[in-house]
Amino acid sequence: MTTPPEVPAGAEDAPVCSAKGCRATAVWALRWNNPRLHTPERRKTWAACDGHRAHLSDFLGARGFLRDVEPLTGVPGAR
Repeated sequence: MTTPPEVPAGAEDAPVCSAKGCRATAVWALRWNNPRLHTPERRKTWAACDGHRAHLSDFLGARGFLRDVEPLTGVPGAR
């Protein structure tokens, strides 16, 4: 896994990657749900930087939770 970039100056309000300890600006929305807890149409969102997109996708996918991966822009409730 590559080291994610630092948060650029002036981007303090930008969405931050959901990976533990990562402070990089997120550019991907990983949309997921746990079918044992959520209705089929419900989607939760994890934000991911380029460096953690695959890792977080693999984590959710291995559990059968991952539904969609899309650019973060325009995803309601993403942070």
